[in-house]
Amino acid sequence: MNNMLFCSVGRRGRLLRNAKESIGKTGLIIGTDLQSTAPALQFCDVQNVVPKISDPNYIETILQICKDNDVKTITTLIDPEIEILAKNSDRFKEIGVIPLCPAPQSAIYCFDKYELYKFCKRNGIRTPLTFHDWDEFEEALNKGEISFPVFMKPICGSGSVGAHKVHSLEQAKADWNSGEHDYIIQELMTGGDCDADVYVDTISHKAVAAFSKKKIETRIGGASKTISFKDPKLFKFIEEICDKFEFNGPLDMDFFIKDGEYYLSEINPRFGGAYLHAYGAGVDFFQLIANNIAGKENQVNLGDYDDDILMMMYDDVVVVKADDLVDRNFTLI
Repeated sequence: MNNMLFCSVGRRGRLLRNAKESIGKTGLIIGTDLQSTAPALQFCDVQNVVPKISDPNYIETILQICKDNDVKTITTLIDPEIEILAKNSDRFKEIGVIPLCPAPQSAIYCFDKYELYKFCKRNGIRTPLTFHDWDEFEEALNKGEISFPVFMKPICGSGSVGAHKVHSLEQAKADWNSGEHDYIIQELMTGGDCDADVYVDTISHKAVAAFSKKKIETRIGGASKTISFKDPKLFKFIEEICDKFEFNGPLDMDFFIKDGEYYLSEINPRFGGAYLHAYGAGVDFFQLIANNIAGKENQVNLGDYDDDILMMMYDDVVVVKADDLVDRNFTLI
């Protein structure tokens, strides 16, 4: 059976509906969340309410769910949990579960944006000039290596929270010293951007599928309208990047474009919020996961979709009886 465990499912109901549609009767979709009222839980075959990821018993709880439900693979849909799964990946492998997460050090690189920058520079991966030391930034500014406007964002942030353009030294210094976030400062990339959903095979550890798209409209936390495109240069860059890291499973990769070249911005080693676009265009990561569960290595097939396919997100709701929740322990406000 292709039983798949999705942790911290939150509002990602359409993703889980797609997963169930893809694997059909060959497996169960199992979900976890802090609250039984998480909308995406309602699309799972098996629902579990679990402690916070910071709880000392969290991993033991997840391991027990895996054992009780004959889980074959596990992933998370939130960034803070990726490193937790990575650190415990051997424990999952010991009970026959494939963890769809990076190796521990690669997980650190992806979550800490300055560590990612340093890793990219060591490995010849194009990425925007980045600073995490104010004196080094001012020195580079005086040497003309960087100029305003610049871009500031939290070193370990997600969902674009705290990310903003800065137009002057005074504003940059005030934001840096505000204590609101632990910031990094980057050169402002003005040549456009794009992102790609990538699947890294858990057997070969190579990028075997990629779907690239450009944004038409964004909301807080991500793109709400996108259009697909294909560029062999981008696919080659994706392969080069993935060869330097230790990844397993789905990735959400963000890129800038400068002077006709792609620059890596960020990597979220999980299903991206707009992976729905890739699935709708026929790039089915769930089948690739099922192949890996069966011990089959997926062949490299990047860009197997059409150009100019649009995705347009819209709001939806789940309506259920309170008695149908797996746990009725919720409070009114």
